[in-house]
Amino acid sequence: MRSETSPSDRRTRAWRRGWLWWLPLLGVGLALVADVVLGGREPVSFVLTGVPPLVAATRGPKGTALSAVVCLGLQMLLAGRRPGHFDEQHHVALYVATLVIGAVSVLLAQQRERAQHHLIRANSVAEAMQRTLLRPVPRRVGDVRAAGFYTAGEGGTLVGGDLYSLCETPFGVRAVIGDVRGKGLDAVQAVAAVLGSFRVSAHEWRDLPVLADRLELSIDRNVPRGADGDPELFVTALVMELAEGTVRIVDCGHPPPIAVGPRGARPLDTVPDLPLGLRELRPEPSPTTEHRLSPGEALVVYTDGISEARSAEGVFYPVLERLDERFRDGSAVDPDTVVSFLEEDVKTWSPTAEGDDQAVLAMTFVPRSAD
Repeated sequence: MRSETSPSDRRTRAWRRGWLWWLPLLGVGLALVADVVLGGREPVSFVLTGVPPLVAATRGPKGTALSAVVCLGLQMLLAGRRPGHFDEQHHVALYVATLVIGAVSVLLAQQRERAQHHLIRANSVAEAMQRTLLRPVPRRVGDVRAAGFYTAGEGGTLVGGDLYSLCETPFGVRAVIGDVRGKGLDAVQAVAAVLGSFRVSAHEWRDLPVLADRLELSIDRNVPRGADGDPELFVTALVMELAEGTVRIVDCGHPPPIAVGPRGARPLDTVPDLPLGLRELRPEPSPTTEHRLSPGEALVVYTDGISEARSAEGVFYPVLERLDERFRDGSAVDPDTVVSFLEEDVKTWSPTAEGDDQAVLAMTFVPRSAD
């Protein structure tokens, strides 16, 4: 799971912080230069009254208080250069205004620092909770080597409406990948319900369709629906079981998987069923499809943030074709290589693709004795 910002974004924010930081000094400098240029004929010291609020935007209470004192001293100094102006009524009023604005600015700086500290603590707690919810993909699970990446489309968050998980069970390695319709808290609640149920039920239920039903039940019990939540919420998902070179799949309305090997990529046919959250409309058990993976092939599953990424011409990203073109040269297929290729290639294809949630899992059979 990756949520790092790009170097260009970091440089942009650093430049903005620097510009705001130097703005108060720029205001003081302009006031002094204007006084010299005008020869003290015009009262330009009123400009200094606006400096403490600018300081409060980037510095603490002490720095803000110091700026108010410095500005007051400069105002008195500049007024003293003009005979009869030091204690003139308008200048006295300016002194008082600077003191009042400076005091208010100190309070604003205190409030900004308190809010900033509270936000840092809240973000730390939220990040810890989100990382607990959506764990990094383990490199090895049983006889399966895996890799993946996850990007939340909503800025400032680690978890959006996509989900994935995989674990070793008595029935083989089981995995799920899904995409919640919608965004916001309802989507995160659905992600939590599905992942929590999967991590428990995957170890308990032998039949894959029954496991899918347990995920459905968790959504019904734990996600607000109707007037209390999104009445149209559902989750497309692939529920998978990998054992002894074979993958079994229950397709709950999700984009089908792809097998990628040294000879290229091929689609794996599934029988799509209704998404999780809508399965009461079809009470029969979900159909299961089974496929044999050739030696060296990797199973690749993804969400529609990948397949629906649009180029500048509005063309959807052709996942199967791009994987086939990249890996049909006979080179070894490693899950990390597949995931890295998709992550970078989608960015190249669609610079705006990161506005949507994206998740990819790649898994291949590697016996323990091969490590």
